[in-house]
Amino acid sequence: MAYNGRRMGWSRRYSSRSGGGTVSQTLARVLLFPVLLIYLELVLHIVMRTDLIFAPVYLMFAVAGGLFLSALTLPWRKAVNSFVARILSVLVSLVYVAEMIAKTILQTYYGLSALKLAAGNRLTDYSNVVLSAILSRLPVILVFLLPAILLCFFGGRIFGFKRLDIRFAGIVLAGAAVFHIAGLGVVHLPWKGDLTPAELYRMDTNLDDQVERLGLWTMLRLDVKHMLVPVKNTMGDDFSGLEMLKPDGAAGSVSEPDSSSSRNALFNMMDIDLAALAENGANDDIKWLANYFNNVTPTRKNEYTGMFEGYNVIQIVIEGFSGYAIDPELTPTLYKLANEGFVFQNYYTALHYTSTSNGECQTLLGLYPKNGEPATMTRAGEIRFPDAAGENTKTFNPYFSLARQLGREGYQCLGYHGNYEMYGRLASHTNLGYDWKQYESGFDNLELNDSGELLWPQRDSYVVEASVDEYINSNQPFHIYYLTISGHMPYLNNRVVWPYEDTVRALPYSETTQDYIATVMEADRALKTLLDKLEAAGKLDKTLIVATADHIPYFNVDTLEEITGKQFGSSKDLEYLKEGSIDFDVYKNTLILWSASMDQPVVVEKPCCQVDILPTVSNLLGLEYDSRMLAGSDILSDSEGLVVFSSRCWITDRGFYNRYTGEFTPAQGVTMTEEEREEYVSTMRRLVGYKLDSTALIVENNFYDCVFGQ
Repeated sequence: MAYNGRRMGWSRRYSSRSGGGTVSQTLARVLLFPVLLIYLELVLHIVMRTDLIFAPVYLMFAVAGGLFLSALTLPWRKAVNSFVARILSVLVSLVYVAEMIAKTILQTYYGLSALKLAAGNRLTDYSNVVLSAILSRLPVILVFLLPAILLCFFGGRIFGFKRLDIRFAGIVLAGAAVFHIAGLGVVHLPWKGDLTPAELYRMDTNLDDQVERLGLWTMLRLDVKHMLVPVKNTMGDDFSGLEMLKPDGAAGSVSEPDSSSSRNALFNMMDIDLAALAENGANDDIKWLANYFNNVTPTRKNEYTGMFEGYNVIQIVIEGFSGYAIDPELTPTLYKLANEGFVFQNYYTALHYTSTSNGECQTLLGLYPKNGEPATMTRAGEIRFPDAAGENTKTFNPYFSLARQLGREGYQCLGYHGNYEMYGRLASHTNLGYDWKQYESGFDNLELNDSGELLWPQRDSYVVEASVDEYINSNQPFHIYYLTISGHMPYLNNRVVWPYEDTVRALPYSETTQDYIATVMEADRALKTLLDKLEAAGKLDKTLIVATADHIPYFNVDTLEEITGKQFGSSKDLEYLKEGSIDFDVYKNTLILWSASMDQPVVVEKPCCQVDILPTVSNLLGLEYDSRMLAGSDILSDSEGLVVFSSRCWITDRGFYNRYTGEFTPAQGVTMTEEEREEYVSTMRRLVGYKLDSTALIVENNFYDCVFGQ
């Protein structure tokens, strides 16, 4: 009877008075969030056109996460259970919507750790872009929100939300643990290809791949985990095979143990005992970096070494710029500089994490940005290390930044940006060695409206006019850095367009493309103003101009198709810049390295990209730097060209590697045996991984300070 009483008590609690309705409601409540997360993951993957082959991974984790959420809605009073279930369903659905919008606008997903970065940026400047993206995808957004809407209106009738025993909630949590363990088992199945689910599960980078292969829920969960427990270096220490990437004859010259002075005369390397640091570094990451750099081949000095020694240097990163928009009539100054200096025919500005900030990271640090939070440039300004007294006052040492290098040579180093504080630039760019000036931080003589507010966006030509007198007549050599703003999206109704409207309206393009070209014309006007000022001051012949994009106009890549008459991929693939389905020529761009003192252009066919700018300019200026400790290399040296994309596809002199298919296509005229190809691809894949993943180790361990000190 006691047993029957207990059984009847359980029955009264979990069974229905009218034939099992309570049991069905209980089951429905347990399955509510697993079904919701499965639904949201599938909708996201279908909408974003990702490969569904990894569905077993992210659906297993969706069930585990869903059971965890369901358990939170079981043991409380009916009103509380109902409220928690509705709120969680809405919040979770909105997270999926927000991530879809972020991927659409910024071409990447963002973890919760990015909220701090977002909060520090003026997102209101892009409200029109966000609103446009939301309105254009309203039907899809409604599909995401449909279950939450139904739950809010009909949930009480369907689920009841009566209080259940907390022990039952514990059983549901145990079920979540079981499915989580099962998910880990699926993760560690022998998946083929690069960046397997098991590899991604151990990483705090490659968020797009994590979403595709592990699911958005898992990416966000891992992001929170890594905020609390940083990941460990799992790159391994296999540096074998790197010697085959050396230029002919380099190996013998570099490896002679007793000829450091002659090596330094032949190569861009410094007299540093990296082997000793690899043995005695303060931690394993520092030892790994020293060992890795000690195995990297330095670049040779060449006929261009010191070509512009002692010159003034003006470096410009042009917002949203593509060289496809250069035209001899519309942008004559850009055309002149792009074709009468060094002409790089295979230069790329691949899109990496954090858009503009990523372009600056590559250009100013010579390193690839971390493909995830924290954003590298921001982190390089905010991170602190213990000083001799144990106080966290020491900053990251960007030893090879151009401002630091030229500052040690006695240059005046100034930087300008006609906008508010974003990405923590005041701290990071000051730390790079610039006397950094932006709106509300030393650069207030900009265009304001009648209410005294900064006009958006500022005209690049006005920024030059407002700043040039601070350095043009300096008795010191100067290095000036401009980060422009006129080319920022959106292009329609952009105030920068107005002076060029009559000209661009005659062009046979859509209005958006016409307006984009107008912003490039404004950049051209800024350059002309700069050259005119330099010539009037008698300093043009002794000034090196370095200019490139931060990134292509990724939100309007259809404009590039209009301008070129070329298709770079399907509209959807281009919209999300799905690198497995697009033509990488969409990233082709223009790098300007020009001086009026050059007699004739120098054409360079080597594949190259933004990380190569710093070592190339350092060599041209005859500066002492160590080429082993930068991700890029001197384009003008005999080292092999390399362009790395965020997806870990890459291009070299010898061919193109497609990470998605695992295929290597040799360049025209290159022949390899199957064995040679496999060995080359294996070595390059490891090297690419080292280049991409070493940046975070350099910053987080203040590696250059370990080598050189403050």
